[in-house]
Amino acid sequence: MALSPTPAQRRVVAAADPGTGRLRGTEAQLAGLVKRGLAFRHPRPPHDHFLTPAGHRIREAGGEPEIPVASAAASQDVSPAPAAREVFAARVGGEPSVAGAAGDARLREVRGAWQGLLELRRMTHPDGSTDRPCAWERSHLVRAAALALEADGHRPAGPDGDGDGGGYRVRATPQPEAVAVHEPDGAALRACAETLERAGWQVGEHTEPRSRARYLLASPRKV
Repeated sequence: MALSPTPAQRRVVAAADPGTGRLRGTEAQLAGLVKRGLAFRHPRPPHDHFLTPAGHRIREAGGEPEIPVASAAASQDVSPAPAAREVFAARVGGEPSVAGAAGDARLREVRGAWQGLLELRRMTHPDGSTDRPCAWERSHLVRAAALALEADGHRPAGPDGDGDGGGYRVRATPQPEAVAVHEPDGAALRACAETLERAGWQVGEHTEPRSRARYLLASPRKV
């Protein structure tokens, strides 16, 4: 089921502080935005509410898109979902071709989402740091890793990405708090590792037992 923000909630989002994403509104309005994934309640007093990356995208776009209510497990599904289903979805690689998936407009969206995520890190880490993943990223591992890669200019695999066409693919793994990153080009794979390390992930390079293909195993750094 997808829920769209009400006109009153959209006004609250539009009035958010442009720098911090801090929100002002009634308890019902703020709770509704949290339910839709557009805001979060800060864990420390005075427990103010702030925009999530999705909320920042709503504010910047000024539109009225629907927000799917999904569990963290669903957001880590190994089957890529069309980007049109969400306000913003980092490309995990292998998605069907969609309008607006490339070009200057997409670049602005990706950069805006990344800046929103850094702000989310700053506001939710007790020390205000932005150099390591936050709780939201730990519950959305695939999307978080993909956003770090796309924001740094890496090319996601196209619809034929399961072959050797090139481009990264981020997938969930059976291991807790770990994703796999596949990229057939060795140099590009190492560049992906460098990007994730700069973004606060612990990264190791491994070899598939059967295919002997190299891939990355990445986990959010905790300290």
